[in-house]
Amino acid sequence: MTQRFEGKVVVVTGAAQGIGKACAVRFAAEGASVMIADRAEEQARLVQQEIITEGGIASVCIVDLETSAGAKQVMQETVDTYGRIDVSVHNVGGTIWAKPFWEYPDDQIEKEINRSLWPTLWCCRAVIPFMIEQQSGAIVNVGSVATRGINRVPYSAAKGGVQAMTTCMALELAEHGVRVNCVNPGGVDQGERATPRHTGVMTDIDKAGMQGVIEQTNRDTPMKRYGTPEEEAAAICFLAADEASYITGEIINVAGGGIG
Repeated sequence: MTQRFEGKVVVVTGAAQGIGKACAVRFAAEGASVMIADRAEEQARLVQQEIITEGGIASVCIVDLETSAGAKQVMQETVDTYGRIDVSVHNVGGTIWAKPFWEYPDDQIEKEINRSLWPTLWCCRAVIPFMIEQQSGAIVNVGSVATRGINRVPYSAAKGGVQAMTTCMALELAEHGVRVNCVNPGGVDQGERATPRHTGVMTDIDKAGMQGVIEQTNRDTPMKRYGTPEEEAAAICFLAADEASYITGEIINVAGGGIG
């Protein structure tokens, strides 16, 4: 493993499981001091311990990133702990329900947007002042190829917003030495989730909607398999690294040939 991030400070949101965990572990293995931001404390502490056991450096911030205050808290705690922020990976999000758009009640639409749009928007807003002051930094947002999919309109709208904010912020921040890029995962096999996306009873409509998503993913992925969190992390770490210093405003599908 190279040491591309030696001496650098990295924030990873949603780092207690899945893609976020894979990113946190890889950044630490490549020399970074990592702030693990999540609201699942037990799982976040396990990731921290895994990193420390392997000789890495990691801290934990337990926070609700659906709020501006939570986003500001994690960025400020990172600066208070490590003195700066070189990379910020915004990974919080994920489909909660899957069904035709007209089957979503109002409260579920709001919850999908709250889960998959606000954490990235708030975290970008919170980290930007620190990076402008440094005149350096790399932001990597996690979008989704679901922007060209079925049965997830609220989630897809949120991830479309993540892509749009990435491009617009890249244009605004280029003169300040801050790069902003986005990775769009396709279907990712994350195993059993440490924190379920919802604990309610799935209706027949929900079950059929999710099956439709699975079938579309299998049909529209040329490589005919799901990806791994580690494959997504590899692309995210590349965009965050100095070797990608001339890349900004890009939306990269890491989806086995699937398109968003």
